[in-house]
Amino acid sequence: MKQIAIVEDEDAAAELLTGYVQRYAAESGQEITSVRFCNGAEFLQGYQPVYSVVFLDIQMPQKNGMEAATELRGMDKNVSLIFVTNLVQYALKGYEVDAVGFLVKPVSYYDFSLKFKKALDIYLMNEERSFTVSSSGGICRISTDKLMYVEILNHRLIYHLVDDVIERTGVLSDVEQQLHAFGFLRCNKCYLVNPKFVVKVKGYTVQVGSTVLQISRPRRAAFMAELTNWYAGFQGGK
Repeated sequence: MKQIAIVEDEDAAAELLTGYVQRYAAESGQEITSVRFCNGAEFLQGYQPVYSVVFLDIQMPQKNGMEAATELRGMDKNVSLIFVTNLVQYALKGYEVDAVGFLVKPVSYYDFSLKFKKALDIYLMNEERSFTVSSSGGICRISTDKLMYVEILNHRLIYHLVDDVIERTGVLSDVEQQLHAFGFLRCNKCYLVNPKFVVKVKGYTVQVGSTVLQISRPRRAAFMAELTNWYAGFQGGK
């Protein structure tokens, strides 16, 4: 069952999108439900990362779509975003929050179905490689395809993503167990690295993206063997 959020202050526009979701579900034979929210503030209150796709109107009272999207990305890196707007120039800013695309009002079903299918496909691809991190302030859903490495510093876990940095309390060994299935490797007691972002290894250092991290002497042999195995599996899976 896929859950869709429709964040729209205009009743007629919300009803149109709700009907389109139901029509798409019937035509595609998928189980899809939708929930309507009247503004960004209502949508974000007590947010839980359970949605596959969010349709966000840009011009809304209290909290507009762009503001809501920026806040949403702090809690859910995985959900697919589609902006709905009267003005195309506003929608172009949506790419700053990794939006899948935008729909211009009045929305046609043809345009809706194309963007909706793309958004669902992207969500499913990301969901297979996603995980959640929790804290006293709530939870955040992250795609491991965007997570370069995890650092432990003064009892704080720091998740270094391609486009963001998230901090939580926790223990690195727990994260290591959680991310083992995604191929993450420990290079020393402070770091877990995503081999997907390893640029090069030189001596006792590994470059992850543009950052150079230390490989501990006791861990180097095992790290290199694990990295080599990952590359062999990655190449074989292509």
